[in-house]
Amino acid sequence: MLDKCRYFFTSESVTEGHPDKICDIVSDSVLDAILQQDSEARVACETFISKSFIIVGGEITTKAKINSKEIIKKVIKEIGYDKPSFGFDYNTCVIIDAINTQSPDIAVGINNGGAGDQGLMVGFACKETSELMPLPIMLAHKLAIRLAYVRKKGILPYLCPDGKSQVTVEYINCKPKRIDTIVLSTQHTEAILDKSGNHITQKSKHEIFNNVIKPIVNELIDKHTKIYINPTGKFLIGGPAADTGLTGRKIIVDTYGGMAAHGGGAFSGKDSTKVDRSACYMARHIAKNIVSAGISDKCTVQLAYAIGMSDPISVMIDTHRFGKVPGSVLEPIVRKIFPLTPKGISDYLNLRKPIFSQTAVYGHFGKKGKDFYWEKLNRVEELKSYLKK
Repeated sequence: MLDKCRYFFTSESVTEGHPDKICDIVSDSVLDAILQQDSEARVACETFISKSFIIVGGEITTKAKINSKEIIKKVIKEIGYDKPSFGFDYNTCVIIDAINTQSPDIAVGINNGGAGDQGLMVGFACKETSELMPLPIMLAHKLAIRLAYVRKKGILPYLCPDGKSQVTVEYINCKPKRIDTIVLSTQHTEAILDKSGNHITQKSKHEIFNNVIKPIVNELIDKHTKIYINPTGKFLIGGPAADTGLTGRKIIVDTYGGMAAHGGGAFSGKDSTKVDRSACYMARHIAKNIVSAGISDKCTVQLAYAIGMSDPISVMIDTHRFGKVPGSVLEPIVRKIFPLTPKGISDYLNLRKPIFSQTAVYGHFGKKGKDFYWEKLNRVEELKSYLKK
């Protein structure tokens, strides 16, 4: 029975020093720099990082003149890779620019107002948190944000830029009740190793718990909650020195932590003519307004597009049996209230502005701020009024 379920659900997040997230931030920083000069630019920028070098490539058509190497070095410095001891340093890394212009076969479809590619895009909202996001992913993000905060503020000076968080929540009657498990893995210096050199000290674990974990999740943990801090023992080598990174490889971290379906398209480095990004933002906006309107406690929205065509080929609304009205009733209402063409989405959500580098880490959804127009609840009353007719 739906109202008698009990299960555990896990989501993860990563810090900006994770190799994949470095690439996301670089790609979106290049996008922002171009949009500052040319709001009509076509950008699909991808980044690869490994050891001591970065390759930035993709297809970009623009009138803007940017210095990609300066942008990249600034990003890496701000993330915190500013010491050779971290294994990666903004002063010495090699940067290779391999950017091309957009294919004319794709451009012709976009020039006519159509979508830049085919695909399906998913948005989701639920009442588990004030952000109308799933609890596991929001807690994982907040732990990762806190981990970066205590590092940058010097509260725990032995921390390094790379890190991960993972949170398992126990659900009873389909509602989150408690945190079952927390995993926190953080890169660090040798200063906190014990005498064996294979583990961080218990003192440092207590410091990490008290300064990172406790301020975020104290009310949801109990005596049975399992907490693992650097479970392998130590995490000295991290970032690009330990692993490669690639733009768009953290799509579940970027969205709903696995709680909702995913169309498969990545976001970072893409301008708003790419429905991989813009239509996912719109789908989130629609789902959030539906949930906030009290129509359902949970909502998934799927939009699908064909390359070169402006209107979506399908719109699906799923209220997961929690809805007051079926999705088939909501679908024509959504089509009337929300603009769903690529240009309509871009104009409505103000996506031609340089706002994207701030979305590249700690999730694209559930954030507060004037630039995150897809998080606004400005269609709640209109949805309610349509349902009264």
